[in-house]
Amino acid sequence: MGTETAAPRYRGLESWNGEGVMATLFEAQLAAVASLQPALPSLTKAAEAAAARLKRGGRLAYAGAGTSARLAAQDGAELHPTFGWSLERMAFLIAGGTAALMRAVEGAEDDVAAARAAVKAERLTRADVLVAVSASGRTPYTLAAAQAARKAGALVVGIANNTPSPLLKVASHPVLLLTGAEPIAGSTRMKAGTAQKAALTLFSTLTMIRLGRVHEGRMVDVVAGNAKLRARALEMVRDLAGVGVGPARRALAQSGGHIKLAVLVARGLEPEVARELLAEHHDDLGRALGALAR
Repeated sequence: MGTETAAPRYRGLESWNGEGVMATLFEAQLAAVASLQPALPSLTKAAEAAAARLKRGGRLAYAGAGTSARLAAQDGAELHPTFGWSLERMAFLIAGGTAALMRAVEGAEDDVAAARAAVKAERLTRADVLVAVSASGRTPYTLAAAQAARKAGALVVGIANNTPSPLLKVASHPVLLLTGAEPIAGSTRMKAGTAQKAALTLFSTLTMIRLGRVHEGRMVDVVAGNAKLRARALEMVRDLAGVGVGPARRALAQSGGHIKLAVLVARGLEPEVARELLAEHHDDLGRALGALAR
């Protein structure tokens, strides 16, 4: 496998001076990000398909082992505070359980039975999306989770850094990130991990955009859980509704801090009417504002 190969380019790396090592590691990181460019069409199709499924009310699940699991969990964990994605609509299938996110669990990535049991426990269906991530593309736990989820009817997005890859064959939407040999052979937390993190960010962001969680380049479903985000929410309502600080603050108070509702309330709607308008337009603020303007 490419990620396991000891490349001549990095031979004797440990004996180089610090600046030489750092420059080479930096070069490898740039190459990792560059590996996404040929994968952009696949990532786009995967995100569009995922959004279409999730509009049915399904859940977004992530599966992985080791570094891939930690990166996947990080991506998923950021969706609630950033885009207001419900925690009830998230699932994490992690080899070795959540404890493995902090400490390696011996043999967990080979536990096929645990992967199948996790899919069964989460009761994945045709409305759900599973993002399965594996640098090798053949990690037993991740592959078994993808197979079981696909059998249950879920949309499976597979992200791998090697080809041929069993995971990419199983996936409804395969995404190949061909990062090649690592500076330290087999240490996929390096180039492969960087590419996976970037790919997950692009995938989930486009998915959330298609689900109406972004308007005019703003996080209109952000969970304003601290002073900085409350100030940002106020500024968004001011800007999007075209009102002053006072009306924006009152609208947010009437809307329970919900930015989309507050924008509509600041535009003159009663909170209940604003809520109904948003529901009618599938929680899409742009479409609701368009209807209001007609």
